[in-house]
Amino acid sequence: MLALKGKYCYLRALEPEDLEFLYYVENDELVWEVSETVTPYSRFVLKQYLENSHRDIYDVKQLRLAIVSQNDQLAGFIDLFDFDPKNARVGVGIIVAEMFRGQGLAKEALAMITNYCFQKLNLHQVYANITEDNLASKKLFESQDFELFGVKKDWIFSEGKYKNELFYQKIKE
Repeated sequence: MLALKGKYCYLRALEPEDLEFLYYVENDELVWEVSETVTPYSRFVLKQYLENSHRDIYDVKQLRLAIVSQNDQLAGFIDLFDFDPKNARVGVGIIVAEMFRGQGLAKEALAMITNYCFQKLNLHQVYANITEDNLASKKLFESQDFELFGVKKDWIFSEGKYKNELFYQKIKE
């Protein structure tokens, strides 16, 4: 049986009580660079998002799950995006709150969601887009056998300069 529960954390569907944490994450300008966000989100808009987050990945082409520590604290989110069932692939992104970093949650959450993609969604590949200077994310994805397959030159414009974005893939064995 495939479980979305590990030693350090578990993954669950979004709940209405996640609103304040979601508001904090989505309005953190430090992560706007990777989420391609340029304006803040209101609580109203995020509340509507949460109300519709139950929709099927085959319908909306994305899925966001909460990363919850073993003591039931919301620690972050893991997202599947650009779900493409025809070509059997999906993108993945992850964010863990600073106070939970370095505890193995991101590594375990990434392993669980990748297994979910391969075993339950029957996908052929999972990919990630990581800015070249994001050393923690590069280390995380490489630790889960994602391979670097390309560089998108000057892909992200942030803080007055262009950054390269790295394209990582994990292909189902």
